[in-house]
Order: sequence, then structure tokens, then C-alpha cells
Amino acid sequence: MSTMTITIERTPRTLNFGGTAIEVEELGVRLPFARKPVDLSEVGGNGQTKVYITETKELTPAEFDEFARSLLVSRDWLRGKGGGIGDGSLCVEVTAPGRPYLYVNPEGSDYARYVARLG
Repeated sequence: MSTMTITIERTPRTLNFGGTAIEVEELGVRLPFARKPVDLSEVGGNGQTKVYITETKELTPAEFDEFARSLLVSRDWLRGKGGGIGDGSLCVEVTAPGRPYLYVNPEGSDYARYVARLG
């Protein structure tokens, strides 16, 4: 079995959000976000939104699988993060070895309110 590697450009940006400058990385592709998905089977959909990564949360494969099975569960590490800015979303990038990349915009809440998937 062969493995394919895809590189997606990430561009550092400074955004003005509510009068505060924040440092982000803009993902080189736009992604469709699902609203309040229960699990990964509900992630995808219509529309293409800019993704601004504010931070990356690295999980173990087991932690990722538990997170992906129950996206609506409260998580301290999501509390108060995310939001919309222009035509984009401020997102926490969620990664784990051998798993897809998830982009989570909790919109200030503590659960995965909006989720996009890459991979």
C-alpha cells in the first residue's frame, strides 16, 4: 500500500478581532463546515469558508476517536474560543497521528459547534 502526502499552504496573518490584533495561520483551502454535528459522519456539507487557525490541539489517536464520536460534549480546551471574522472562522485545529485534521469553531462555547474536516 502506498501513502500519498498532500501539502496545504498555511499563511501567517494578523487579524483585528474586536479591537484586538490576533496572530493566526490562514489555511490555503476553504472548507465546508457542519453546524452542531453529533460525530464525524455529519461533518462536511455546503459552502466554502476561510479557516484561520488560532491554535493546534494535539491528541492521541484514542483521545481523537473519543472526541470525534461525541463532538457536542463540553471540553474545557474549547471554552471561549473561535468566532467568525469576515468570510472566515477562527478555529482550533485538532490533530492526532493517522487521523484527519479537524477545524473546530466553538463560537465562544465549549463544544464543537462548527466543524470542518481535511482528510
